Amino acid sequence: MPPSPRPGEGGTGRAVGRGRWAGAVRRETIRRSGQASAGVAMARDGRGRPADRLPSGRHRLSRDYVTGHQVARILAAVVEIAGTAGYRGLTVDSIIADAGVSRATFYVHFKNKDDAFLRAGDAVLEEMIGRVVGAHQGEPDATSRVRASLGALLGYLSENPRAARMCIVESMSAGPLAAERRERALAAFAQVVTDNMHELFPHYPNPELMAETIVGGIYQVAYARIARGETERLPELRDGLLHTFAVPDPDRWGPDARNG
Repeated sequence: MPPSPRPGEGGTGRAVGRGRWAGAVRRETIRRSGQASAGVAMARDGRGRPADRLPSGRHRLSRDYVTGHQVARILAAVVEIAGTAGYRGLTVDSIIADAGVSRATFYVHFKNKDDAFLRAGDAVLEEMIGRVVGAHQGEPDATSRVRASLGALLGYLSENPRAARMCIVESMSAGPLAAERRERALAAFAQVVTDNMHELFPHYPNPELMAETIVGGIYQVAYARIARGETERLPELRDGLLHTFAVPDPDRWGPDARNG
């Protein structure tokens, strides 16, 4: 997947917040993987292994390309295994077998399986952010942006069921660092909702709490569906989820309200 766009830099405070969020995750992924995109969704051959393996023997590929390709294959293997066998089924042996790399190569790039799991989660989050941010660009108003963003999020999870299971379900078993990343991601999505709340209802007293409630509810609904193996049906929930949100009274809290 190509690098996601960097929206909002140099624009309004709302847009800068989204750009800063996406940019920070992107820079961390680039720093860790040594390439522009971690490429966690990789084509597979008939045996379920990465289809685009590097040629054996001498070749003219640059060291940076080889390094980036190795890292991408390892991360893709982590997503594949954690998304099928679960976090407890993820081992260094299973990763290197799926990725088609040596043990020595694995330890050149990663400390252990937990390091690989966390970095695969970062890569998935980058792709997810790119999809969500790209979806609401060009939408005419805050309501349309929220609808487009939620649709993009549910669509990404539906199209990438192993990545969805790894990030939403299996991260619950992956220890405190994974929990910290999950909380940061939820807070970032909540910030997007908060930014749009400020535009729709500038006089509303606590948009942060409403945003946190909305995002937390969406997360729990997605978690339940993914855990039950119903990931492909997530996009069907978009309108229903939107209708469950308690919309503040625009006469009291909207832009033209006289009293906050």
